[in-house]
Amino acid sequence: MEAIELKSIISDGLLSFPVTDFNKNGDFNKATYAKRLEWLAPYGASALFAAGGTGEFFSLTGNEYSEVIKTAVDTCKGSVPIIAGAGGPTRQAIAQAQEAERLGAQGILLMPHYLTEASQEGLIEHVKQVCNSVDFGVIFYNRSVSLLNLDSLQQLTEACPNLIGFKDSSGQIDMMTGITQTVGDRLSYLGGLPTAEVFAAPYKALGCPVYSSAVFNFIPKTAMEFYHAIRANDTATTDRLIKDFFLPLIQIRDRKAGYGVSMIKAGAKISGYDAGPVRPPLSDLTPKDYEDLAALIATLGPQ
Repeated sequence: MEAIELKSIISDGLLSFPVTDFNKNGDFNKATYAKRLEWLAPYGASALFAAGGTGEFFSLTGNEYSEVIKTAVDTCKGSVPIIAGAGGPTRQAIAQAQEAERLGAQGILLMPHYLTEASQEGLIEHVKQVCNSVDFGVIFYNRSVSLLNLDSLQQLTEACPNLIGFKDSSGQIDMMTGITQTVGDRLSYLGGLPTAEVFAAPYKALGCPVYSSAVFNFIPKTAMEFYHAIRANDTATTDRLIKDFFLPLIQIRDRKAGYGVSMIKAGAKISGYDAGPVRPPLSDLTPKDYEDLAALIATLGPQ
């Protein structure tokens, strides 16, 4: 897929990060992962991110990474594009990007580099090297220690034709306003704050109408309902779902560090698509938190 085609795909519609299935021993479970993707694909997401943050990218070995991406590409071929996570140190990110391209993914989401702070010059070189290593589209994930300023992003858009997207998890409104107003339609913009639905309306107002939904993993019907309501400026629907579901969901998420992923896996299990346990250093929901989540999901009705 040409980079410009991927840019068009991610400029409209709902995106999501499928969780990665593990068996009771913590090993990748290819069979249930494929079934998960087969279940989610028809609901209408524009693209799915395989081995993303919600997919526990940070815990996968090299061989597992290849198997996850290959399974996603093979399962979703002809139905929904697959964008692979890639990140960490520059050479690791390059190796993963090239492997994802070889396996048939349509692009990568460039996750943050590992641990250390970096200058803008260092980040520019990091992104350049990854972009130059592949032909398909690259989406930069503006998060954690990997934060680009406007000048750096402008330099990269001029130097890297296949840099086609910018996903923001910083929540810096002034920065995002400057980027969308200055860089314009050279890039596609994605909202990346956790529980993205709560931030969907303000990000849309900033010129960032697309976001990735983690809850699509277990309530895909409601996730699509919310997205269509945002598009239609149906505030009655979005206000109702935020008040009755998303705010209580955030309260559960915030009970323990790492629940942003653990809660999504628990939700998948509650919905009948058990993805197995999370891997350390994450921890699964306590029985009480699991019960509270199940009760909250039940209020939404069948998915």
